[in-house]
Amino acid sequence: MPRKGSLLRELPILVVVALAVSLVIKSFLVQFFYIPSGSMENTLQINDRVAVNKVPLISKSINRGDVVVFRDPDNWLPEPYSADGNKYIAKIKEGFVAVGVLPNPAKQYLVKRVIGVAGDKVECCAKNKKLMINGVEIDEPYIFAGNTPSDTKFNVTVPEGKIWVMGDHRGASADSRFHQDDINQGMVPTSKVTGRVIGIIWPIKNFGLVGSYSSLK
Repeated sequence: MPRKGSLLRELPILVVVALAVSLVIKSFLVQFFYIPSGSMENTLQINDRVAVNKVPLISKSINRGDVVVFRDPDNWLPEPYSADGNKYIAKIKEGFVAVGVLPNPAKQYLVKRVIGVAGDKVECCAKNKKLMINGVEIDEPYIFAGNTPSDTKFNVTVPEGKIWVMGDHRGASADSRFHQDDINQGMVPTSKVTGRVIGIIWPIKNFGLVGSYSSLK
């Protein structure tokens, strides 16, 4: 029979082990993110919490139609929020960041759909206003109702190590189309990709898997 109080002595060890397991999962397998904007509606809603599979990052497998989370490639987002003035609250926030409950303010993330991968020629638009990949018109059933595939014309070829991304809510997404003057010419380096969104975990009413979709086989 364990001695009285042994559980209290073991509790700190159990907490440390639990945190270590959480960090391993976050670092190599699954990470959770909060969706702050409507750029991926209706696939993802504002305030959704999503699970991101990091294995594709490890295996370098990023495909057309994947919904991916990636670090800001070149100032696509405004400056991150500043640390809280209360040092105790700031420390608590740092702990939540470490285990993945809160996003890291030093590493801002975006979520978009992969439209083009290395070697693809992506063009807007065909006569019927559809996007074309390698000269083939594509169907995009995930686009927000009432949006066109793009109101901005472009014709790009995706280089090795990069992807071309767009939000499903084309009328509310400042994606690759709007950053063609940056250092990556609107592309996202694959080294910036954290992983592929596999599902919505919260709120419960939106719970479900998020699949990939590619009209080019």
